Amino acid sequence: MKILVLNGPNINMLGIREPALYGSESYEALKSRVTEHAKKLGIELSLYQSNHEGDLVDAIQACYGNTDGIVINPGAYTHTSIAILDAVKAVGIPTVEVHISKVEEREDFRQVSFVRAACVKTITGKGISGYIEAIDFLSKEVLNK
Repeated sequence: MKILVLNGPNINMLGIREPALYGSESYEALKSRVTEHAKKLGIELSLYQSNHEGDLVDAIQACYGNTDGIVINPGAYTHTSIAILDAVKAVGIPTVEVHISKVEEREDFRQVSFVRAACVKTITGKGISGYIEAIDFLSKEVLNK
């Protein structure tokens, strides 16, 4: 089983950017935790982060035909990117939307998620642990590993 963990803008700034909202763990800690967890489950994991919308679309499209699931934190593109929504729809790969903070308790503009319409599940407010939950969900509930 192969899963892509895809992160959008500013996720590379974890631990630096607004730690009261996003926690003090770094992006390196996120990568380490999800990689270790996937290894225990026997899952081949790829990680990718970009601050550029087109790069994220390209990464999603590159999954077609060779990836079983996607965990995506689109960052601010959650609220603006129909292109990312369309890419997830196009590839037809089970995708879980993850947000480190509780977006539902934040600013009004954060209440809209375009990508959610193409996702099988959304996890918010669980910090980095939300990524682990998403991997578990994909492997057990969706992909039946």
